[in-house]
Amino acid sequence: MSSYQNISTNNLEPSEFYLCQNYPNPFSDKTTIKFCVAYKCKVRLEVFNPIGEMIKILLDEEKESGTYEAEFDSSSCHSGKYRNLPEGTYIYRLQAGDYLSTKRMNLRGSKSQEPLPNPSP
Repeated sequence: MSSYQNISTNNLEPSEFYLCQNYPNPFSDKTTIKFCVAYKCKVRLEVFNPIGEMIKILLDEEKESGTYEAEFDSSSCHSGKYRNLPEGTYIYRLQAGDYLSTKRMNLRGSKSQEPLPNPSP
């Protein structure tokens, strides 16, 4: 499960939806994604690998108006037969109400790929 938090903005509520660029970018294992929700609605934040397959749902729930951060930890994902994600450009997408926005993030210098254990027969 990923972590996310509501950010205090001196009691100012956003007037529009917005998806920020992740930081740091490029990143090695963890990165933060900040976004604004204009009004109470269902919010879904997803991460996709370089070939467009969804690899992680960071958030999928109703949220109040506010500014939030979610952390993406690449070491908690796996791709195909490997435990750790390979370096490359990944996509993250925010869906909130009628709002949809997509951005790119670059995974660099992550831990070496380890094969997943074989399932027991």
